[in-house]
Amino acid sequence: MNVPTWGWFLTIGLMAVFLAVDVFVIARRPHVPSMAEAGRHLAFFVGLAVLFGLFVWFEWGGQYAGEFYAGWLTEYSLSVDNLFVFLLIMASFKVPQKLQQSALMVGIVIAIVLRGIFIALGAVVINAYAWVFYIFGAFLIYTAVKLATEGESDDDEYHENRLLLWIEKRFPATKEWNGTRLTVIENGKRLITPMLIVILALGTTDLLFALDSIPAIYGLTKEPFLVLTANIFALMGLRQLYFLIGGLLKKLVYLSIGLSVLLAFIGVKLVLHALHENNLPFLNGGQPIEGVPDIPILVSLGAIVLILGVTTVASLWKSKRDARLEGADAGADESVAS
Repeated sequence: MNVPTWGWFLTIGLMAVFLAVDVFVIARRPHVPSMAEAGRHLAFFVGLAVLFGLFVWFEWGGQYAGEFYAGWLTEYSLSVDNLFVFLLIMASFKVPQKLQQSALMVGIVIAIVLRGIFIALGAVVINAYAWVFYIFGAFLIYTAVKLATEGESDDDEYHENRLLLWIEKRFPATKEWNGTRLTVIENGKRLITPMLIVILALGTTDLLFALDSIPAIYGLTKEPFLVLTANIFALMGLRQLYFLIGGLLKKLVYLSIGLSVLLAFIGVKLVLHALHENNLPFLNGGQPIEGVPDIPILVSLGAIVLILGVTTVASLWKSKRDARLEGADAGADESVAS
């Protein structure tokens, strides 16, 4: 995939414009978006991602378009898992509802910058050391097993990471919210606000999730351009998704299992790819192992759609059944009491 330098600058520039407009609008009018507003914006960003995939198809072919769509869907599904933690962060810091959108927006911008650094480092490592795919694959399989066996945390409290604890200890902070301001001056001293701490919490938390998502998407495409754009498109719609499906998240009871299957599938794909292009001297004399299948991108894309579809349908079915059973039990208890 040959992307000219101007193509990189044009793509990143256009995305920066969309984000800048988003930030400017929110900064001027902090508010709680309605379901209709969140839905419209989410549809816009999803439609933009679909159109970008079609552009990739037209410009570079169906193979790369399939890699983009597979990577984008994977990153989006993993981002949904982030929303659970984002909800805990907002509740833990008692962020006013009208300021949550601003905090999410700036936190996402920070996450995009940090992920860009991770993606660049990943590309350098992959180009220099092909055997890193063995490590990526093993890590994803380990993460999948851990996620499947442990599931979602039952802890409803957010625990600050070391960076946030250091910042709060090093820099004096005010307890009062001052709109979207990050610092204020009180009694001649400059203090940081809770908004700054929340933004850093969102950005650094997303970076931890990138430890899973970056190896996962490199298992679907080795093109840094597609890795970067898939991540940006997934994060650009995350804020709207937060407000749109906040209540629905509780109904995705099988999300952990679905994501674990997805990560395991990509992990196995990475290991098979590493064996297919093996260059480790102690394994098969440093030669590629013949007969090892290399899963094509269309199969990967189909598997991703199937896994996410089954996870969503099964989760909603179980939530609906549990709600019906709870209603029946409550009715039976009232009958007995009367």
